[in-house]
Amino acid sequence: MVYPLPKRLLDKTFALVLLLLLSPVILALLVAMAISMLLRRDDRGSFLYRERRVSRGLTFDLLKFRTLRADVLDGEHARLLEADEANLTWAGKRVLKPWYLDEIPQLLNVIKGDMSLVGPRPWPPRLVEQQVVEGYTYRNEVPAGLTGLAQVSKGSDQQFQDLDVEYVERCRTLGGWAVARYDLGILASTVRVMARGEGLSY
Repeated sequence: MVYPLPKRLLDKTFALVLLLLLSPVILALLVAMAISMLLRRDDRGSFLYRERRVSRGLTFDLLKFRTLRADVLDGEHARLLEADEANLTWAGKRVLKPWYLDEIPQLLNVIKGDMSLVGPRPWPPRLVEQQVVEGYTYRNEVPAGLTGLAQVSKGSDQQFQDLDVEYVERCRTLGGWAVARYDLGILASTVRVMARGEGLSY
């Protein structure tokens, strides 16, 4: 699927504006992580964590604030390890994970063009290969997203995969500006879900 110009403009403009607006929050997070590392030896390590993920068939380094202790990082799929709170740093458990603040650095991925604001969540190469074997190739065809239809469809009986396919098919049938408006609706839903504290589906 072509990555239409209106969608690219929306991505880069919103990502840049969000980074500027969130700069005080980012500074506060870095301070909290630094204090956590000073007080707890197990929390020490880098501020950022990089994972290889797939977007439009290409691998890239997904950026996140590090929520896991350095000794449990495996370099492949941190989300599986994050399910166990014992693996989290103090800042990861108390500050970053509850509000998805560890995802903020992905705005840099959006600005770089690695991914979009809206689309199927980026998966590790191994999981994408498994999905392709099952006949689902869309992760190799469209930009991965910071959020997506699957993330805001809580309570839906549809599987993540079906919701991702629904989003991709809608984008294939809509014009460039209509895709941008569709994305804006999903972004608004993302904000509402987070504001209500319901939690996004990841």
